Amino acid sequence: MAKHHFYLQADWPGNRNGVGRIESGNLKTNISIPKEMDGPGAGTNPDEMLLGAAATCYIITLAAMMERSGLEKEELTMESEAVVDVTGGVFTYEKIIHRPLIRLQKDASEKEVQLAEKLAEKAESSCMISRAVQGNVAIELKPEIITGKTMR
Repeated sequence: MAKHHFYLQADWPGNRNGVGRIESGNLKTNISIPKEMDGPGAGTNPDEMLLGAAATCYIITLAAMMERSGLEKEELTMESEAVVDVTGGVFTYEKIIHRPLIRLQKDASEKEVQLAEKLAEKAESSCMISRAVQGNVAIELKPEIITGKTMR
């Protein structure tokens, strides 16, 4: 069994509304509380980072599954949204919504469209980050599959 280790260095020189810095491999950025939560909004924040982790894991997993299945695509893009609830001063990361857009070849068959739909669903349950947050953060999928003939 292979185990991969990832490391992160963090520096937080100030108080609540300060600005810190993180570095982990190619990730090097300032961090702070977002403006929406009465922070300085410098760099990124944990909410965006969790959304980014979930989105990148999902889209990479989907692309790998499509490649392994031999499903040709013209384009694979995605928009993702996080919903954070603040009730009584308690912040709860409620859900993530992924909206992948899979543009298949213009001559894609109905079978290939169905495969794209199946893989879009399966990628979410196969993604390591989705599994890590399961039971704590809901993940919704709203895939759109486009060919020269159809749009779903």
